[in-house]
Amino acid sequence: MERTVTIVPEDGLHARPASKFVETANEYDSEITVKPEGGDAVNAASMLAVTGLGAKSGDEVLLTADGPDEEDAIEAVAKVLTTPESEYE
Repeated sequence: MERTVTIVPEDGLHARPASKFVETANEYDSEITVKPEGGDAVNAASMLAVTGLGAKSGDEVLLTADGPDEEDAIEAVAKVLTTPESEYE
């Protein structure tokens, strides 16, 4: 399962948004990856890999999920990336 989303949090995939994204990815059994345009896909459950992407607000990324809960997993991580940081719980 794949979905392309545009990163909304103003810090991109750094600091708090990256932490929330990785934490969410780790809640699922499916293997989840995130791939920036023109870059390589990395494990969404790895904080080091995710922050190393350098993805910024407004960038498009390709999310993929493969596993028993892939639909829920891709919905959850996509929601993190498309929600302004001020709306995080």
